[in-house]
Amino acid sequence: MPRSSTTPSTTRQLPARTSRAPLAAAGTLIVLAAVPAASGDQNGGRQELPRGGISVLPQNRVVGFYGAPQADSLGELGIGSPASAAKRLRRQVKPYARRSPKPILPVFELLGTIALAHPGADGKYRARQPDSVIRRYARVANRKRFLLMLDIQPGRSRFMQEVRHLKRWLRKPFVSVALDPEWNMGRNGVPGQGIGSVSARMVNRVTGYLGELAREHDLPQKLVVVHQFTDSMIRHKGDLKARKQVDLVLNADGFGTPDAKRSKYEQLSPRPDSDLFAGFKLFYEEDTNLMSPKQVMRLRPRPDFIVYE
Repeated sequence: MPRSSTTPSTTRQLPARTSRAPLAAAGTLIVLAAVPAASGDQNGGRQELPRGGISVLPQNRVVGFYGAPQADSLGELGIGSPASAAKRLRRQVKPYARRSPKPILPVFELLGTIALAHPGADGKYRARQPDSVIRRYARVANRKRFLLMLDIQPGRSRFMQEVRHLKRWLRKPFVSVALDPEWNMGRNGVPGQGIGSVSARMVNRVTGYLGELAREHDLPQKLVVVHQFTDSMIRHKGDLKARKQVDLVLNADGFGTPDAKRSKYEQLSPRPDSDLFAGFKLFYEEDTNLMSPKQVMRLRPRPDFIVYE
């Protein structure tokens, strides 16, 4: 289904974002040693973030790579090994660090649940990322003091089911969640044949669950990113709840020219008086004239979360 956004007449229309038919996990995957529990200083009895403190935003600016290793087309993070992705991300972070008045916290946004164009074994039109793959990226993220964010494309499953499935990882102080409503197809939809959405109520259930998990296990704040490239992808957006233990980011997705992306960002960013945070996504391949970090940092408001696919 074509996807476009309405922009002012002075800008080009944001091109339809190509649906990628994500691939199921395949082949034999090497099982590595378990990720060691994060050590580091404590803050009032709470575990800390990889680079210190218990609050993700607005104390930091988060910059990362998105993807999965099943195919290069699934994003930058899946190209090469986790260690090579970490090296590339460190290079990408440097120009932001020079322009940011606050520290940069790198993040791996790994697909934890991948939407499928076919039903799969359980008819849910999604494949869960094997623990062996998550473990590979978690080990590198932990060693490099990055965040690890597990992105959920639920297909016909539900966000809460997939979040609960990832609980063993979410109990770690450096692991958070991203929700991808585009691939939330309900009971009858097929990924790639339509655009999904999510209700504010469901997002609030996820943030409530993660907030309780953080309190129960003395974890630092969790980061929850919701991707969107149309305003209708988050229904009843005004009902989204800010929570003490969770930083909620509304991320402007979709590719296009710099002018079109600026327009889309202005349209989708939270209001200035909101307790929510703004995110911005860039595409190395699909964007026309990829915006430089300098251009990104000129956006208003400045994005709190920046991710490259």
